[in-house]
Parts: sequence; C-alpha cells; structure tokens
Amino acid sequence: MLKTPSPARVFLFLQGPHGPFFHNLGSMMARTGAKVFRVGFNAGDRAFWWHRGSYISYRGTPEDWPDRLRQIIDEKTVTDIVLYGDIRPIHAEAVKVAEAADLRIHVFEEGYLRPYWVTYERGGSNGNSRLMDMPVANMRSALCRSDGDVVMPPAHWGDMRQHVFYGALYHFCVLALNQGYANFRPHRQIGVGREFRLYLLRLLFMPLHALHRILATFQIGRGGFPYHVALLQLEHDSNFQAHASVDSMAEFLDRAIKGFAEGAPTHHHLVFKAHPLEDGRVPLRRQIRALARKYAVRGRVHYVRGGKLAWLLDGARSAVTVNSTAAQQVLWRGLPLRTFGKSVYEKPEFVSDQPLAHFFADPVKPDVDAYKDYRRYLLQTSQLPGGYYSVRGRQQLLRNVVDLMLTKDDPYQIFEADSAAPKQHLRLVGTT
Repeated sequence: MLKTPSPARVFLFLQGPHGPFFHNLGSMMARTGAKVFRVGFNAGDRAFWWHRGSYISYRGTPEDWPDRLRQIIDEKTVTDIVLYGDIRPIHAEAVKVAEAADLRIHVFEEGYLRPYWVTYERGGSNGNSRLMDMPVANMRSALCRSDGDVVMPPAHWGDMRQHVFYGALYHFCVLALNQGYANFRPHRQIGVGREFRLYLLRLLFMPLHALHRILATFQIGRGGFPYHVALLQLEHDSNFQAHASVDSMAEFLDRAIKGFAEGAPTHHHLVFKAHPLEDGRVPLRRQIRALARKYAVRGRVHYVRGGKLAWLLDGARSAVTVNSTAAQQVLWRGLPLRTFGKSVYEKPEFVSDQPLAHFFADPVKPDVDAYKDYRRYLLQTSQLPGGYYSVRGRQQLLRNVVDLMLTKDDPYQIFEADSAAPKQHLRLVGTT
C-alpha cells in the first residue's frame, strides 16, 4: 500500500515534452500534498506552465545555471527533480547537481516500446538507463518469480499531429515572446526561427508527404523483391547525439549503403524509412540518391517518408539502425538487427555484431524467446501506457505515473521486490 506523501516532498520540474503534460503532472502532484515548482528557460516553457506562483524564470547564462540550481534547491528545500530527457546541456548539468545533493531524479522519455507507451525511469534514460547494465538472465529470473500479466497496446492510438502542433506552438512562443530570456540558448544546433519554420512546413506539407509515402510504398509492395530496412533517426535527437557510434546521419547512410552494395545478393533492395518527425533539415533523400550512384546500387535503394513501420517490417529480411527505439519492432518480429550505437536493447542475445557486408549477406537472427522476456520485463517496469501529446494519452499516463513517482524505489526495484515477495495465493495452495 502506498504511503500518504509527506509535505516535505518538493518537486522541481525542468523542461518537459512540448505541450501541457508537465503542467498536468504538476497539478496532480500538488493534489497529493507535495510542493511543486517549475524552472522555465524560455517563453515556450512559460506558455505551458499555468501556475504563476510556482514558476521560476531562469534568465542567466548556461554557465551560471549549476550555481543557480543549487540556490533553488536550498531555497525551496527540493527533494525531487523532474525532467524530460537527460542529455540536453541544461538537464545534464542538473543531473550532476541533483546526484551530488542526493535528490531523486525522475526522467521521462519517449517510450522504448513506442508509440503506445512512454518511459519513466530514475537517474537516467537511454544510454544512461539502468537497463544498460542489466543482463537478460536477471530479467528472466525476476519474471519467473512474478505472476504479472503482459500489458497489451490499445487497438488505436496516435498523437503525431498533436506532437507536431505543440512543437510548432512552443517554437513560435520562443521566437515571438522570448524578449525576457536573452541568454537562452537552444540545445539544437539550428536557430529557433528555423526550427519553427520547419515545424510549420511539416504541418502544411503533411498531405504532400502522405502522397509521396503512398507512391513509395506502392512501388515497394508491387516490386516483388526481397528487401532490408534501414531505420533513420533525427540527427538532432539527444539519443543520437549522445549515444551513436557514428558522427552523423550522413556517415550512417554511407556505411549502410556501402555494406549493402558489398554484401547483399544482387536481387535484394534496401529501404530507408524516415523518422515520422523528419523535417528536412538534413537532405536525406538527396544524400541517399548520391550514395546509391556512388556504390552502383541505383534502382535498388528506396526512401520512404514517415508513416507506419509495421507493413515494411512484415516483409523485410533484416534491419539496420543507429540506436532507434523502432528497432524494438524489428526484434519483436524476430528479424536480424545490426546497430551503430548504444541502446537499452543492445544485448548480445538480440543485436548482431557481424561486419555489415556479412550481415546483409547472411544475417544472424536474434533469440526471439529472450527478446519476448525482455519486452515483458519492460512492460512490467519502465514502460507506462499513455502519451504526452493527446488528451487521452495524458489521462492514461497520469493514472499510473503519479503514484509511481511518490514511491521510494524506481520501477525496476519495485518489480524486483514484488517478484521476490511470497505470493499469498501460493501459500494458500500449499495449505490445502
């Protein structure tokens, strides 16, 4: 049974996903009796936090941020830090300060098993997650002691349009209303103005992109050729920036096409699947065409804009990626996988370490039974049903995450303790 939260719990929110999720979460947390504050670094942060008395503007430089955070922690007697992603410079510094002060660090991320779940962990996510050092054998051991049911995804769920809308609105606020935050520096390499224009153009060109996607998928579906899938990512994404073993998406494209040209049978094709939020800041399509000509595989290499991944994987022979979470769908289907970066699924049971040409020639399949246990473990621990951007997704997420944040232990510790505890129904069976 969860204990009533002590008023001494003080949650300090930093930057969250675009939209009202952190505001909703803070409101719910305040109703538990905890104190809640939010540090905002720009007008976009301010626009999505509607508790005027609990909002703290940070208008200093990035260099002064750690000292200011220590002051806030002391002044507000902060016990918990809440943030979305642990890689952007503001958050990376905050994690260091929080660890030194022995605070609880609540990290939200996009779901490792997206799109139907989000990730909630303590201390770090992705390449900094506890999962990185956790053997599959340990997960299986905990599962053997547990009688929990596997959580199934909803039949229909999608909030991509809301995601793009809130991204555009956030960057508009930063672009038009940021006069009071002169020292703000975005964690992206491009300026806020261009970021806003890219979001806006993506909204406007969604119908045209959908038409391109339909034509490309028709060509692949009617081609009758065996194919491999390359899962692309956003080059500016923090997971790519911090945990990739390649320096850029251009380097990944070059290595993927070169390996395909050297190793794949000559009747096989390679399909590059763009990230659903790809906005054109990197000219992927042009680069892929140039590399296909360079390695003499023109006509065997395809590019698909966004859309659903399932239909592509259902007919694929294998997949390559840097460290995309979409690779979880690859493993779920038992397809061979080759990666170029650190990820929570980077386990020897799942990911091939073959040279890329050998992989395309004769890829080694993953241990499907081990992956199913791994996936089941994630669904019992850090993967929570819901989403950040749609009303329905936020409602479902809030039903579960608030109580989880109030516990002393992280989701993995809770599951391990629950699975180790004797089950009442087993004791009853033994006494009859």
